[in-house]
Amino acid sequence: MSNFSIKLSEEKIKVLKDTFKDYIKENKNEYVDTFIQRDDLTITIYKSQKVVFQGNDAFFYASAYLENKANRQAGSDEVGTGDVFGPIVVCSAIIEENDYDYLNEKRITDSKQLNDQYIKSIGKELMSKFKHSLLILDNGTYNKVHETDNLNAIKAKMHNKAYLNLIDKGYDIPKAAYVDQFCSEDDYYRYLVNEKDVYHNLIFETKAEEKYPAVAVASIISRYAFLEYMDKLEEKYKMKFQKGSSDLENIDKTIQLFISKYGKDKLKYVGKLHFKNFDKYQ
Repeated sequence: MSNFSIKLSEEKIKVLKDTFKDYIKENKNEYVDTFIQRDDLTITIYKSQKVVFQGNDAFFYASAYLENKANRQAGSDEVGTGDVFGPIVVCSAIIEENDYDYLNEKRITDSKQLNDQYIKSIGKELMSKFKHSLLILDNGTYNKVHETDNLNAIKAKMHNKAYLNLIDKGYDIPKAAYVDQFCSEDDYYRYLVNEKDVYHNLIFETKAEEKYPAVAVASIISRYAFLEYMDKLEEKYKMKFQKGSSDLENIDKTIQLFISKYGKDKLKYVGKLHFKNFDKYQ
């Protein structure tokens, strides 16, 4: 068992508490603010803002909260889950210590804060520069898989595969490897219980794409691949597909137009049929 001690800001302590809120235990030590305990890890947060991580992977967990983020890290993110039309895309990416100047120069941040034009201009360059794994789940396959797996299960399996692919490519995954959290850590691994291989050394954080450059890179590559896929989909079917799910009127018109041109049976190849937008057409 190893120990790792750091002093954190109030903001980071708040994030830490929120991340491990399900594992907070009672502690009567007058100097202790919060005590966190689970099978593989103990975290003691003192009122002085000193935080002690104890466990075999103490540094692994503490690294998520270090002030200096200029280190090797990996990250994964997905896009397309909130879009009525188009695929789900997951990317995992690795950044090195000497990549930070480039990341700052190129304004690399969460893809949701960048416009699609900029993402299209930078996406191919990021794919060439950074070690990554990219998975695209087309609509036909998605609709078939969704009959037995819910959306979070599908995402968990894709994130897991993205990290395993990095290993298959011969890349050394950094200890600091972040997932933009879409479900609890326990649920994530529960979804993978029947998978042959599972990559375990991950740190789960909400809004990770805003905190960790590797996740931001993964989010931009994912978005770039999604946009490229949508362009090809529109070229194939000679019509436009709305992105997102908020433009209900035009989405409905698009579904009607598609059916008139290609029939209801082909909807499964362009849309995610679990969206209520499709209910009256099935």
